[in-house]
Amino acid sequence: MEPIERRKFLGLSLTAAGAVALAGITGSPLDVLASSKAATPFNAFAFTQIPLPYAYKALEPAIDAQTMEIHYTKHHATYIKNVNEAIKAENLPYKTEMEFFANASRLSAKVKNNAGGAWNHNFFWESMHPSPETAPTGKLKAAIDKSFGSLSNFKEEFNKAAAAQFGSGWAWLVLEKGKLKISSTPNQDNPLMDTATVKGKPLLALDVWEHAYYLKYQNKRADYINAWWALVNWEKVAQRMG
Repeated sequence: MEPIERRKFLGLSLTAAGAVALAGITGSPLDVLASSKAATPFNAFAFTQIPLPYAYKALEPAIDAQTMEIHYTKHHATYIKNVNEAIKAENLPYKTEMEFFANASRLSAKVKNNAGGAWNHNFFWESMHPSPETAPTGKLKAAIDKSFGSLSNFKEEFNKAAAAQFGSGWAWLVLEKGKLKISSTPNQDNPLMDTATVKGKPLLALDVWEHAYYLKYQNKRADYINAWWALVNWEKVAQRMG
């Protein structure tokens, strides 16, 4: 009687040989088994684009409909497409967005930039509302007053961070160890990344890439920033703070 391991090996070899014959492939049975295993699809995590929470024209006059449509369907959609292609190409093991950002320093430039662009824009769309509350209330208001003195002071400091961000980037309100902080990040970086200067839980974000405002405001970033305050979804910011 043949040893069981030898019989198992012969069985696998015959199965693989049959696969070779059926497919018209040349090569040893073991080569076929190896290539079959390597070809198993990788169950990669994929970033998704949220449905826009309002119509393209809903944020007018602060943000025009054409800018919103291009921003959402072209720029944001491209970040989603690019990051998901790169995840598969690089066979990345991370299973959540937070895992990606916690390992940002280990990511390729393509994955980092497009992952940030995918997540940041989802966050940005929900940071705005066509008819928001005019000011924060309750726990959020108290936290802003405690950290910045007043809502007016907070807006002034946030405006400075947004206006001073050199080139493309973002301005953020972040919760870090129970305290509110303002920061800015270049490109598509965000405060969740292990590379961020100021890390923490994002509560509010403003996109200051030129594609976010150039059709209406041209080079007048300050005008865009000032107009944007009429859209801030304070209820969502409060939910994020918890």
